[in-house]
Amino acid sequence: MGKIVVPKQTTKDQASPSLRSSDVDTGTLSTEVTHEPSLLYHERSLFYYASKRLIDVVLAMLGIIVLMPVFLIIALCIHFDDGGDILYFRELVGLRGQRFFALKFRTMLPNADAYLENHPELKRKYLQNMKLNPDPRVTRVGIFLRKTSLDELPQLFNVLVGQMSLVGPRGIHQSELARYGKYAQKRLSVKPGITGPWQINARRHNSYAERIPLDMYYIDNRSCILDLVILLKTLKVFIIHTGV
Repeated sequence: MGKIVVPKQTTKDQASPSLRSSDVDTGTLSTEVTHEPSLLYHERSLFYYASKRLIDVVLAMLGIIVLMPVFLIIALCIHFDDGGDILYFRELVGLRGQRFFALKFRTMLPNADAYLENHPELKRKYLQNMKLNPDPRVTRVGIFLRKTSLDELPQLFNVLVGQMSLVGPRGIHQSELARYGKYAQKRLSVKPGITGPWQINARRHNSYAERIPLDMYYIDNRSCILDLVILLKTLKVFIIHTGV
């Protein structure tokens, strides 16, 4: 798919995000608004990129093999719940503006988009932060999948082919780039991740004013060590939510 043009900043919600670095570290990864992230993007060494890609490929392959029984169980649960499609294909914008479809287990009603169009008030709330809480379109199985983040597992295939990384900024649609304002180009400098600082943050930020600093923090401080810390914390969150 082709590259895209970053849309211009148009609303007050796109005000410059800010971050308190003392609160965003490998221990807490939480944010408070105190100062602006840098607009500068610093390239990493070839060793970093090679190591990150190696970790992505090895862990994605292991994850797909080990979790295949889980994939099958989830697929059966979705099918017997409402008989709809198993997977949902969400268009995301990736590295350097390349668009692709990220795979997810379907967690909403088959007619989720039409449902939103038929309920203007819900659509208005959704467009504020690109999410609803609670979301009446989410199915019974979907509630569990979202709580445990199991709906993200099919994205291991996106990681395997190089469209995503295990760890990175949250995936966004092309229409969301405008909300990043002057940070849009910086956001496109890295691949989106299955997990990241937003996934393990206790507050699970709902507004873009809170989400964007987490993305910028990751881009400024990305390293293989930080990735491994985030992966371990993601596993901890998964265990807590599932009771494993």
